[in-house]
Amino acid sequence: MFPEAEKLIVRTLPPPRFTTGALKADDVDFCYGSRNGMLWPILDKIFDLGLKYETTHEATMQRKQFLLNHRIAVCDIVDSAEREKVDASDLGMQNVKLRNILGYLQEYQNIDTVLFMGGNSKNGPEYFFRKLIKAQNIHLEVVSSQVPRIHEFKLPEEGRIVKTVSFTAPSGAANRAVGSLQKFKDKKQENPQYTTLDFRVDQYRPFFMGTSNLS
Repeated sequence: MFPEAEKLIVRTLPPPRFTTGALKADDVDFCYGSRNGMLWPILDKIFDLGLKYETTHEATMQRKQFLLNHRIAVCDIVDSAEREKVDASDLGMQNVKLRNILGYLQEYQNIDTVLFMGGNSKNGPEYFFRKLIKAQNIHLEVVSSQVPRIHEFKLPEEGRIVKTVSFTAPSGAANRAVGSLQKFKDKKQENPQYTTLDFRVDQYRPFFMGTSNLS
């Protein structure tokens, strides 16, 4: 978090190897640094960043500088969780303790948009956020029900309006869901080379580049 941030990316947790430090050669020791993750390849294509995909200080600093330049903060909504099977599945998390995201939004008052890296499926970032705000009697109001779904809510006391955007998760696990979307099927029919990564690039671009009137 930093005071100038205007957008907040919210995810659940990184893969367990980022906790133990057992990184793979092409992991980046930073948020969304897994070699299997798609967020940085998506942003790389949108902004033509020329990112390195390796466990080096340079690769980390490329990503950190991008976030600072574009006033984007990143936060895990899960503070801690237990797993019977050590893997990166959100569904496998048990005894989950959540971070006080609402407190962060109240502290960092320039943030006007929350970007959920995944929808409202069980143990996803929006799912947990809904649990947090329900305890405060806050409700998400629908702005757009099309993917990516957009909501807004009012922070208590100060009354500030914050928008939320629920992206298709930038992970391989969500590729099956992408493939079932009619919008993806239509694009694929127009261009057989169109991929699930391309779909996410198209979906994320207006919100990260600020060209959407809802971002």
